Amino acid sequence: MQKTILERVERVADDVVSLVLRGDEGPLEAWEPGAHVDLALPNWLTRQYSLCGDPGDLSAYRIAVRLDPLSRGGSEYIHWYLNPGRTLEVSSPRNHFPLVPAPEYLFLAGGIGITPIVPMLRAAVSAGAAASLVYVGRSASTMPFAAELAATYGDRVSLFSRGRPDLASFAEFAGEVYCCGPASMLAAAEAVFPRVHAERFQPTARVFGPDTAFEVVCARSGATIQVPADESLLDVLNHAGRPVPSGCREGVCGSCELSVLDGEPEHRDDIGAPAGRMYACVSRAVSPRLVLDV
Repeated sequence: MQKTILERVERVADDVVSLVLRGDEGPLEAWEPGAHVDLALPNWLTRQYSLCGDPGDLSAYRIAVRLDPLSRGGSEYIHWYLNPGRTLEVSSPRNHFPLVPAPEYLFLAGGIGITPIVPMLRAAVSAGAAASLVYVGRSASTMPFAAELAATYGDRVSLFSRGRPDLASFAEFAGEVYCCGPASMLAAAEAVFPRVHAERFQPTARVFGPDTAFEVVCARSGATIQVPADESLLDVLNHAGRPVPSGCREGVCGSCELSVLDGEPEHRDDIGAPAGRMYACVSRAVSPRLVLDV
């Protein structure tokens, strides 16, 4: 974890604040557009937020947080209790939504989904690519960074604060499509474009087979742990004194990534776990035994 000082809290839209987190011990770790960090809050909660600042400025990270009416204590705490000067820890940046090199991009953002898109658009334009943004919100006052983006990028940016864009009109677009927003926007994009780079707020609804028990060998200690059918791998490891960092517990943030040394995991995440990895919060095992690097 990296220590930061909360330098500034700024309201950037209705129910959205921007936080600037200044490195407390020198430059922060490098990151690329699409990355997010875990923010450890003083109320013992950890939450994930996309970085929306400038990757070229490692003196500080910038994030934006919408107040969720169904907050489980994260966004509520940030909006109501966090004040400048507070020391906060953030994780190393992780990126499951990387910007691939391309000559042309179409960025689609809905509401707070604009946060990972802001540095993507900046990077694409700086690289000389043809890039445009379609940004949708419930109203102009609920759309963070909308005025800033329009002023900076002009007619590259299309704002929809009333009504919704006709994505079918972009059907002939042949470049890279990036989308971050509510499930309805992602579904609309995936219905039009053959390939969409997507980041989701919540996991896709899917059906898996019944949960079954399996065995885990902790390679570092040699200990063997039983994972019952009614408990997650994450909870079992934590209860056994082998704590695993976690955040969303829904398979969308990647905080609980583990290395699999042997056995076959059953991937239930929405990230797309790379070979030899799994996410302990939701994934289980196909084989009766897994050997993990814990």
